[in-house]
Amino acid sequence: MKILIVEDDEKVGSFLSRGLKAEGYLTLLLDSGAGIFDVLSQFEPDVIVLDRMLPQTDGITLCQQLRSQKVSARILILSALSEVDERVKGLRAGADDYLGKPFHFEELLARIEALGNRMAAGERTRQLTVADLQLNLDSMTAQRAGTTLTLTAKELGILELLMSNSGKVYSRERILTNVWGLNEDPLTNIVDVYMARLRKKIDDPYPIKLLHTRRGLGYCLQE
Repeated sequence: MKILIVEDDEKVGSFLSRGLKAEGYLTLLLDSGAGIFDVLSQFEPDVIVLDRMLPQTDGITLCQQLRSQKVSARILILSALSEVDERVKGLRAGADDYLGKPFHFEELLARIEALGNRMAAGERTRQLTVADLQLNLDSMTAQRAGTTLTLTAKELGILELLMSNSGKVYSRERILTNVWGLNEDPLTNIVDVYMARLRKKIDDPYPIKLLHTRRGLGYCLQE
């Protein structure tokens, strides 16, 4: 598999190139997005590892340009901006995956392997399902009983966390850390406020309730 790395940090780029070559991948390293379309026509990568913060053209804009030109290579964005809002921006720009910095090389490898498997298997989407509630992790869109739900980035982040481990109870502190990246709640009840908003959207219109409160413990999502 051929991997194009677009990374302006010399140390990170060199590390990625050497590490991926050691794993048997054919790699090419660029330090910016300049001239990338000329490179694509010659190198024809299967996967593009794209830094979010690039000189001249940032990674999000470059990702959008690649997709507008019908570039079919899988795109993995690397970024120090790893909050849910930023991940949603990257995925909506056309990226197939988004990994925050700093990262473990083993996780990067696993994600690249997953992208390769998805490419080989066609356009199979990553999707979480609990009862009739579905969350598409590629497009970050949710549906219940076939109806599209209008959710904010934070609501999508909460939903992804709870659906990834259906039935597992998450404390308010754990949700705050995973979705907001905070260890303390500056507004004291922000998690409860968002849970109430999410419940109105995914549960109130439907007879079967999926979002449950465990008093003194936190929240879980299950049928």
